Amino acid sequence: QVQLVESGGGLVQPGGSLRLSCVASGLVFSMYTVYWYRRAPGKERELVARSPSVGGTTYYADSVKGRFTVSRDNARSTVYLQMNSLTPEDTAVYYCNAELMGSGFVVESYWGRGTQVTVSS
Repeated sequence: QVQLVESGGGLVQPGGSLRLSCVASGLVFSMYTVYWYRRAPGKERELVARSPSVGGTTYYADSVKGRFTVSRDNARSTVYLQMNSLTPEDTAVYYCNAELMGSGFVVESYWGRGTQVTVSS
């Protein structure tokens, strides 16, 4: 059974930092591209960052460039999202999504349940 579990969210003051983790089980993690999404109250889901499997490129939304860094440890089946210089606009539930591509199509896709990030003074 495949599981993705996010952790590391919480309440932080503006300007602060958090590091989110997404731990996967039940899959060959290195083969999957992992995405971080977020959904803020009243807003649509937003793609925040992408950690490629092999040979791909890292992606960041313009809204987080220079502040967020995505990294992965395939040996631990974990992707991290380091978030610095947080602002109230970063308040959202953050989700990780792992996708396996084949011939240009999504073959498998799995989601975690999310972790809440609240940036407030």
